Amino acid sequence: MRKRQQFPRTFWIANIIELFERFAWYGMFMLFALYLTSSKDTGALGFSQQEKGLIMGPVVFFLYFLPVLTGAIADRTGYKKTLMISFGLMSAAYLMLAYVTTVPLVFSVFVLLAIGAALFKPVITATIAKNTNDSNSSIGFGIFYMMVNIGAFLGPLFASKLRELDWHYVFFMSSFIIAFNLVLVLFFYKEPPREKQKGSLKEAIRSIFKNIFVVFTDLKFIVFLIIIIGFWSMYNQLFYSLPVFIADWMDTSILYESLYKFSPWLAEHIGTKNHTISPEILTNLDALYIIIFQVFISGLVMRFKPINAMIAGIFVATIGISLMFAFNNPMYLFLSILIFGIGEMASSPKIMEYIGKIAPKEKVALYMGCSYLPMAGGNLLAGILSGPVYEKRADKIYLISKELEVRNINVPELTDNFTKNDLMAYAEQKLGMNSADLTQYLWNNYHPESIWIIYAAVGIGTVIALFVFDRLILRKNAFKAL
Repeated sequence: MRKRQQFPRTFWIANIIELFERFAWYGMFMLFALYLTSSKDTGALGFSQQEKGLIMGPVVFFLYFLPVLTGAIADRTGYKKTLMISFGLMSAAYLMLAYVTTVPLVFSVFVLLAIGAALFKPVITATIAKNTNDSNSSIGFGIFYMMVNIGAFLGPLFASKLRELDWHYVFFMSSFIIAFNLVLVLFFYKEPPREKQKGSLKEAIRSIFKNIFVVFTDLKFIVFLIIIIGFWSMYNQLFYSLPVFIADWMDTSILYESLYKFSPWLAEHIGTKNHTISPEILTNLDALYIIIFQVFISGLVMRFKPINAMIAGIFVATIGISLMFAFNNPMYLFLSILIFGIGEMASSPKIMEYIGKIAPKEKVALYMGCSYLPMAGGNLLAGILSGPVYEKRADKIYLISKELEVRNINVPELTDNFTKNDLMAYAEQKLGMNSADLTQYLWNNYHPESIWIIYAAVGIGTVIALFVFDRLILRKNAFKAL
């Protein structure tokens, strides 16, 4: 009870808001790749993998780039007003996503959601910073990070059940939760004290771009940011590619049966009505592992130099991501996602720490503000890797069409009346195979698991680049401490 009293009410309101926002975002985003690409007769949109990558990559890039500017907007308009605008945009966008069905419209509404989220991000972290002090900031941000992961874990659990009823309910859930956040802000959020900003917003934005240009003159820092794009592009395959890969190639009924033997109640509550385990439940293991092990892993790596922890962590994460895609047995996912999560927990926090250490003392805030840029670039590259690259190597519909063409069998065009599921049934009939046999045939002959080589190459390339980068900067006395 005494620890709780260390923080003002706004601190706790901000943490609750963050939990709900992450609940809404990950409840939608963990399923978004599946919603975009699953067959239309399931209520999804039936887009191609390439269209999925085109939507997800650039828009999430936009989301992570904009906070560089939206922080300046919030400093002038006020945090409370900015949060209200943010939640209004996000709630409306989530609701509209339930109804738009074409690539241009989905892209446009997703951009609207990204703008709302980009307004939210710098305000909520600034609120936490302004409601903590030197004596409690460590535990304060620890609580905040815990809320992030609790929300990220719970959201997909609820969304997974709702999408069995109707895909629309996933977006309704996220829209309602964000609307509830708007109520919390309206009645319980207290505006933190802010220094009066001099000059106009236009001048402030011009100053931000000027500062970014100053940062870009630091060649070492820019090289580091470019290298870290590789890590984030690999990391994002957990959301962009893995759910689709599981849905296409893994028979998760064996997981359901194993779980049912252990606990029928748990199997029935986690599993689907078809006695399978949904892809989003399996990918959500990463958030669960972070909740359980983050403090332990952080304790292990705190004695290492940030650059060494990053190199080791990204290498371990590369092993994990490779194993996720190397097999079609879902039992391996428990271990592969754990390995990936250990690497993520070891490296991700150290990236921020490292940026803080290499930044000139008078420019720490400026450099930290640019820490979102690799995440933005990572999402853009992830969209390419999970779009045209993934499609031609591992997309089941693409490989079915390719096999039919090889056999000179007509491939019907996908339409509202002839869906992806119809094409699979058509292929089964033409090839004389059932669903399981066709899946195994494609796996054996087209090797969709080879996509792991692409993702592993990105991870290993990042590790090598960091190692070389470290060896080069260590020749400079100013960086020997790192």
